[in-house]
Amino acid sequence: MTSILLALIIGAAFGAVLDRIGASNPNFIGKMLNLTNLHLMKTILLAIGSGSVLMFAGQMAGLVDVGHMSVKSAYLGVFVGGVLLGIGWALSGYCPGTGLVAAATGRRDALAFIAGGLLGAAAYMATYPAVKDTGLLDAIAGGKVTLGSVPGAKYEGVTTLPGDILGIALGLAFIVVAFLLPERIAGEPDPVAAE
Repeated sequence: MTSILLALIIGAAFGAVLDRIGASNPNFIGKMLNLTNLHLMKTILLAIGSGSVLMFAGQMAGLVDVGHMSVKSAYLGVFVGGVLLGIGWALSGYCPGTGLVAAATGRRDALAFIAGGLLGAAAYMATYPAVKDTGLLDAIAGGKVTLGSVPGAKYEGVTTLPGDILGIALGLAFIVVAFLLPERIAGEPDPVAAE
């Protein structure tokens, strides 16, 4: 019961942050994707970079148990699914998490997005045997691999570089890019961002 309660509290806090930074507003997503307002992209890069630095530094300090690390298998279907997610995100202005947050704030279009996502998941489940037969779900690049080797982890590293150091370096790179990225790359200044 405590785990469920904690998950609800953390989920609500995360949803509140997503709403506060504008991630639940499809107009902000559209402006990010057409490069006219990169505030949200900068926030996402900063969050990914900070999370990476904290996680890998925590592993090195012994505060984060490597046994809790979960690595998903690499296969062609992941890339196909990523392209489909990107197209859906661009068309709707939502990704699965931001769609739920938007629905919680009362946006009706988010309800249609969620229904479409559930229908898509049901269609995938119904066609799973046929999709599996295509080879899209066969492991590539060794299946469950990481970029660098992580001591104590059960996953192979694509390189022999220390995974913790590589994770921190990539996280710092994301943070630097977040700070160096301009507010916009294309179009006129966004009057909402100027306020």
